[in-house]
Amino acid sequence: MITLNYRDARPIYEQVCDGLRRLIVSGAIADGDKLPSVRALATQLAINPNTIQRAYNELETSGYCCSVPGKGCFAVHTYRAQDDARRLSLEQQLRHGRERRRHSSIVQGGRSEMIEVRGLKKTFDGFAALDGADLSVPRGAVYGLVGPNGAGKTTLLRHLTGVYHQDSGSVTFDGQPVWENADVKARIASIPDDWFYFMQAGLRDMMRFYRGLYPKFDQERFEKLREVFALDEKRPLRRMSKGQQKQAAFWLALCTMPDYLILDEPVDGLDPVMRRQVWSLILQDVAERGTTVLVSSHNLRELEDVCDHVGVMSRGKLLLEHSLSELQDYTVKLQLAFEGAELPALPQEIKVLHHAQTGRVHTLICRGSAEELEQQLAALHPIFIDAVPL
Repeated sequence: MITLNYRDARPIYEQVCDGLRRLIVSGAIADGDKLPSVRALATQLAINPNTIQRAYNELETSGYCCSVPGKGCFAVHTYRAQDDARRLSLEQQLRHGRERRRHSSIVQGGRSEMIEVRGLKKTFDGFAALDGADLSVPRGAVYGLVGPNGAGKTTLLRHLTGVYHQDSGSVTFDGQPVWENADVKARIASIPDDWFYFMQAGLRDMMRFYRGLYPKFDQERFEKLREVFALDEKRPLRRMSKGQQKQAAFWLALCTMPDYLILDEPVDGLDPVMRRQVWSLILQDVAERGTTVLVSSHNLRELEDVCDHVGVMSRGKLLLEHSLSELQDYTVKLQLAFEGAELPALPQEIKVLHHAQTGRVHTLICRGSAEELEQQLAALHPIFIDAVPL
């Protein structure tokens, strides 16, 4: 029923919680069905019963189950479970739709890229924020751009939205440059980490501003989304919390009916329920309208549930681009240390995509499986070696 992955960075109780939640959402555990007892599930998974109890407490707090003293814990199909079920359905539609579009592109011999970045360079006061970055986002994809802080993600996104002009290279949307191109920009909605609003404006004031900028702004959708984003439209945005401001940004962006949605650390400040609702709306647009989404984060774990393509960025360059399944299966991040500070010569069969060093600890991103790489590197007699989440 539930499998555990001990290489997963998440705590075991979270993996148990996610496994049970998926069974409830998918209908494998029906509304009112009794969940396995704490002791029975702990025995099955060979883990501490306290870990199972913590997972059950988390599920009950989230509204997915209800405990009855002396009788056990029972599944509950609340609005949250229904919302997650709708999201799972949309993800299935998204996968089927993307397969159809990929097949159509192959049959027609056409190119599938909608967003292309080639050889992008940008320097600030002698510092190369972007150093020949290349990026290809397929049509209708949900593309995750990941990398550590300072990798150049935000600088790249500002070029994609036409805020910055590159020193060299090109940025095109469906073959058209974005810089000073009003027609292309009218099809892009962006939510940066520091979302802009007029200091004295309320949400309805910003709605009128957006409606004047975007030809396809959907007033009817704005009214419907009032049920999702329960915000005071007259209250000045500067008096709202960070989470409320982020909700307002999503409300307005989705109403522009964009062909391209560009998001920089989008769910920071949102509570878990609102995160699910926002992603449900985004995935609905991807499935029904073919919206292309590019979202940046420093944490791959935040994106792996929603993205189908991932680019890993470091020091102003894209190290690699793959579908998420390929990245998870064939790319490994290893940390290891040796007696000396220098990294010994590695076997030729190990393909290193990235190498960083902090003191005596070396961090390698390599192609291949974790088990094979650890066996190959063991011949170098490291003090320690560990596979860590990307």
